Amino acid sequence: MSEAVDPSAVDDSVSKIDDAVSVGVMTATGGENLKRWLTEPQYAKYAAPLIAAVEDSRLHELDELFWEVIPFGTGGRRGLMADYGSATINARTIAESAHGLAVYLKQAKGESGGSAVIAHDTRHRSAEFSQITACTLAAHGLHVYYFDAHRSTPELSFAVRHLKCDVGVMITASHNPPSDNGFKAYWSSGAQVLPPHDKGIIDCVYNAGEIPQVDFDVALASGQIELIGDAVDEDYLSAVASLSLSDARDLHAIFTPLHGVGETSAFATLQRCGFDGVTVFEPQRTPDGDFPNVPDHLPNPERTEVFEPAIDVASRTDATLILGCDPDADRLGVVVRNAANEFMHLTGNQVAALLTDYVLGKRAAAGTLSPEHYVVETLVTTPMLGAIAKAYGVRVVDDLLVGFKYIAQTMDQEGPDKFVFGAEESLGYLAGQHCRDKDASVATLYACELAAELQQQGKTLLDRLDELHRQHGYFLEGQISKTCQGPSGSEQIRELMKQMTSQPPVQLGPAKLVRVRDYERNEIRALPSNTVSDELPAPSGKLLIFEAETPDVKLQVAVRPSGTEPKIKFYLFAEAPCDESADLDNIKSATKTVMNAVGEGLTSWIDRVLAIA
Repeated sequence: MSEAVDPSAVDDSVSKIDDAVSVGVMTATGGENLKRWLTEPQYAKYAAPLIAAVEDSRLHELDELFWEVIPFGTGGRRGLMADYGSATINARTIAESAHGLAVYLKQAKGESGGSAVIAHDTRHRSAEFSQITACTLAAHGLHVYYFDAHRSTPELSFAVRHLKCDVGVMITASHNPPSDNGFKAYWSSGAQVLPPHDKGIIDCVYNAGEIPQVDFDVALASGQIELIGDAVDEDYLSAVASLSLSDARDLHAIFTPLHGVGETSAFATLQRCGFDGVTVFEPQRTPDGDFPNVPDHLPNPERTEVFEPAIDVASRTDATLILGCDPDADRLGVVVRNAANEFMHLTGNQVAALLTDYVLGKRAAAGTLSPEHYVVETLVTTPMLGAIAKAYGVRVVDDLLVGFKYIAQTMDQEGPDKFVFGAEESLGYLAGQHCRDKDASVATLYACELAAELQQQGKTLLDRLDELHRQHGYFLEGQISKTCQGPSGSEQIRELMKQMTSQPPVQLGPAKLVRVRDYERNEIRALPSNTVSDELPAPSGKLLIFEAETPDVKLQVAVRPSGTEPKIKFYLFAEAPCDESADLDNIKSATKTVMNAVGEGLTSWIDRVLAIA
C-alpha cells in the first residue's frame, strides 16, 4: 500500500521544484517529469521518498533521475538503474514498457490476447524486472512463456519465432556497466521492434496510468505464465549446430562469457559441435552482474582490456584463439595469437570480413550460391564486405541505418532463403534463419571452424585477413566516441550534431571534406559551401557520412548519436589499393598514418565545439 502524504507537502515540493528550475538547478523537463511523479495517482507510491529528497535539497540528483523520459533507441530502452525516476530503469519504467507493449499489441491486432516470451541476462535486478514484465503482460491477457533462468538474447529471438509468439522481451543492457539495465522489445518476426511499432509502443508507454499486474506465483499455478527452458534450449542449439560448414575441430582456444550468459549458448554450441579443445575461462565464468573479474567492470568485447586476464593465461598455454561474448551473448569478440606469440584483438569489421568470406567460400564450393543471394551490412560497417560479396557474384545490401533490427528487416523483405550473412561493426553477426538478431553462437562456431581449417594449413585468422586485403584492397576502420552523461551531456551531443550538420569542418588533418550524405534530411551537400547538390533516398535517421579527398587513400567519416548509450560516435573508413605484388606492410603503415592524422584533427574539432558550447 502506498504511504499517504500530506497534500501541502506535495504543494511545497512543487514550489521548490519550480524555484530550482527558475535558477537553473534543474532542467525544465526534469522539473516537469518530477512534478508528474509527485502529483499523478499512478506514481503515488513514490511521493513520500520524492518529497523527502526535495526536502533534503537533492534537486540536482533528482534532475539526473528525471531529466528525460527514457526513450526507445536502436536497442530498446536502456539506462541507469535506480529506485525511481523517468530517466532511469526501475520497477515503474519496466512496468510501463511492458504495459505499452501490451496495449500497442492489442491495438495492432485489433483484439486482446496472444502470447509473449520473456528472458533475462545475469545483471542485477534482471530477474526482478523480467517477473514484473511477465506479470504485466499476463494481466493484459497474454499467455507468457518465461525462461526458468538466464538466457541469451539470440535464444530469445529464436524463441519468439519458435513458439509463434506475438511479442518477446529481453531484459538486458548488453555490454553496459553494472549500474545499467534495459528492456528490449521484439515483434512476432523475432526482430526488435521497427517503425511504426516502436513509435506506437512508446506512445502507449508515455500514456501509461495505472498498470495492471497479476501475482507471479498465482499466474504460474494457473498456467497463464508457463516456465520454459531445456526443450527450447535443445531446439535452439540444434538449429545453430545445423549451420556448421566444416568438420575441422582441432583447435585449442579459450572462451569467456564475461560473467554473462554465453556459456548457455555460444559455448554450448561449441560443445555440441565437438570443439573439445575449447575451454571456459574460469575467472570470468560465474554469472555475476558486477562483472568482478572484467577490467573496469565493463564487459564490452569491443574493448581489448576485457581480454587481458584471459590473454595472460593463454600466453602460458598452447591456445591460439580467445573468444568472448558480451553478457547477453549476442556479440562476439575475437583475439588471435600471431607468429610472434602476441595476442591481437580483431575489430568487429575484421571479424565480419573473415566470416563473410568464410561463409561465401563454403557456399560457393557447395554450389549453393546464386546472383540472387545476398549479404547485409549497415552504413557504418566496413565496405570490405561489399567487395567480398561482389567477388563471389552475390548481392550486397549496404545502405542500412545502424541497428541489427534493420538487417533482420532486410532478411524478411528480400527473402530469408537467399540470405547468406549479416554483420555490423559492433561485433554483431548472423547466418541462418533461426532468429532475427545478431547471434554470438553461430559467429563463435564459424570463427572456430575457420581458425581450425587455417591451422591445418599453418595459418591464422590474421594471415587470412592479409590474403583478403591483397585480393580486395586494404581496408582500415577506426572509431572515436565522445561520452556525454546526463542532461548537459544530451545538450552536448545535440550541439555536436548541429555543428556537424550546419557548420562541419572542411579539413581534418590531410583530409579535405568534399561531400556529406545527410540521412536525417535525406540530402547530399557539397562542401565547403554545405549547399544541397542532390537528394538522398531513404532510409532516414540521424546519420551523417562525409566523403574526403586524401592522397592515395579513399576516406569517409560517419557521425551518429548512439541509440543505446549517452555518446556520439565518429566512424573512420579508409581504403587503399593493394594487390599480390604490393608491400602490404607499407600500405598498412601509410594508411594508418593518414587515419591517425584525421582522427587527431577530428578530436581537436570536437574539443573546440564543446569548449564554445
